[in-house]
Amino acid sequence: MGDGGKLPTERLGTDGPLVGVQGLGCMGMSEFYGETDEAAARETLEAAFDLGVTLYDTSNAYGNGANEEFLAPFVAAHRDGITLATKFGIVRKVEDPAFRGVDNSPEYIRRSAEESLKRLGTDVIDLYYMHRRDPRVPLAESVGAMAELVQAGKVRHLGLSEVTGAELREAHAVHPIAAVQSEWSLFSRDVEVSLVGAAAELGVAVVPYSPLGRGFLTGSFQDAGTDLPATDFRRRQPRFSGDNARHNAGLLAPVREVAAAHGATLGQIALAWVHQRADVHRLPVVPIPGTRKAARVRENAAAAAIVLTAEELAALEPIGAQVAGDRYPDMSSTANAREQ
Repeated sequence: MGDGGKLPTERLGTDGPLVGVQGLGCMGMSEFYGETDEAAARETLEAAFDLGVTLYDTSNAYGNGANEEFLAPFVAAHRDGITLATKFGIVRKVEDPAFRGVDNSPEYIRRSAEESLKRLGTDVIDLYYMHRRDPRVPLAESVGAMAELVQAGKVRHLGLSEVTGAELREAHAVHPIAAVQSEWSLFSRDVEVSLVGAAAELGVAVVPYSPLGRGFLTGSFQDAGTDLPATDFRRRQPRFSGDNARHNAGLLAPVREVAAAHGATLGQIALAWVHQRADVHRLPVVPIPGTRKAARVRENAAAAAIVLTAEELAALEPIGAQVAGDRYPDMSSTANAREQ
């Protein structure tokens, strides 16, 4: 932790906002992970702010806008002290909860921005992400529409989520991109193939979501069928199910050993590993672990001060290649697009 118990800071992109080196993913405060508790979630937001967490991440897709509305009072209370990130691109239908589509058309982008601004109760979005890429729309056309929002003063900085290195370069040529968001953890190393290198080259920050493997890296699960409530979407995630879950639980042995050496939790070691990707790949890395509990956000923030040795990093290195199960179920239908 930095001076006075606050998180140190990091800049998103060459000219982007200065934020606490760890942010907060707010998705689970509205849905996806079973029953929610609004009072506990609001306590968590305030605890995070007190710790120096300044980057708060939401989307118009979370709860069909309900998550943005939930954040509005917190935004109003702390507007000048936070960096507010939201997203567009994943389309849902109230009448069909299972539906997932993707839309990157300029018309949709403009409309979504106006709707998000209204729900969040603010006149500007600090960081506006393309949540998922729609291959039917030229990337330059979509980023061009996002750039118009910057020019209009409705958005300050642009981001992309779940893109390739080539797509990042193409988008950055249209308008500077401050941050790219993707899953990155001891269990998910895909971004290191091309995206991370491109981000480092362009001076773009990486914002890892699910840095705790959606909670699996905390050591809490053996099988989603028995360890999670029926309303928890992780029941459908291949890594959390049956033989895959039991195999993946066995991969945590070296994490346990490192945690014991530091007097830390498994989750703190997993987060410390993500934080140290910044040094390994020479770029800004600001993970956004999600939680609904104040105690957990304090635990997560403390991970930013843990420094793993070269030997410990080497012991953790093989885990990613041994993980069983894909990140998401079969997504061959656009009506079944990915949750994040």
